[in-house]
Amino acid sequence: MDLKNKRIVVKVGTSTLTYETGKINLRQINSLARVLSDLRNQGFEVILVSSGAIGVAIGKLGIKERPTDTPIKQSLAAVGQCELMSLYDKMFSEYHNTVAQILLTRSDVDIQKRRNHTKDTFNTLLEMGIIPIVNENDTVSVDEIEFGDNDNLSAVVAVLTDADLLVLFSDIDGLYESDPHDDPNARLISRVDDIEDVMKNASGSGSRLGTGGMVTKLEAAKIANEAGISMLIVNGKNIDVLYDIIDGEKVGTLFKAY
Repeated sequence: MDLKNKRIVVKVGTSTLTYETGKINLRQINSLARVLSDLRNQGFEVILVSSGAIGVAIGKLGIKERPTDTPIKQSLAAVGQCELMSLYDKMFSEYHNTVAQILLTRSDVDIQKRRNHTKDTFNTLLEMGIIPIVNENDTVSVDEIEFGDNDNLSAVVAVLTDADLLVLFSDIDGLYESDPHDDPNARLISRVDDIEDVMKNASGSGSRLGTGGMVTKLEAAKIANEAGISMLIVNGKNIDVLYDIIDGEKVGTLFKAY
């Protein structure tokens, strides 16, 4: 993988950060902190786009089902974001790396003046050796928590920060010809050249707590590729796969930018 500027955006979803019970997967968060810190120590500039605030709050408060009421979801996001960043701060600190929280709304990237300030903040944090952790500001923005997820946000962040590579962690190994949850013989597609064609057959959400499915990942790939940024979908169960990516091994599904 050609990483000329050594800048990587990594996106993790709720299915990577929590168990099916809704409780926090501490092992996964620790692995994420360890590997990203190790990449940072190697000289890579790393940005983490993290979903999971609402899912973490659901587990923390013992709520059995994901609510549909917007004010409740916004309130849960406020609770969960606090819990999530507390964990990230603690675990990254154990590997001698500092993190910073950036919560974005659409206007932060759509309005040019705010976009410039946002970009300056990212660049300054990275120059200081700090790992930005990004999420949609769900407590004030309703579009993301009702109509999408952070896949598109991660692509927007990759474009905004001139990243070399976007990596999306999923609950499966990549893009398949059919749903591997239903078809044990489903074939993994190692490379996609025609996103538009694939999007017609993409399935929806694959996990109970997450709101995003393969369609949003393909939309993210389109955004990234159009900006000249390659994207990979890999399995979030193995955070160490980031080392394979850096070493140039073929993993997951690659959406190669031209």
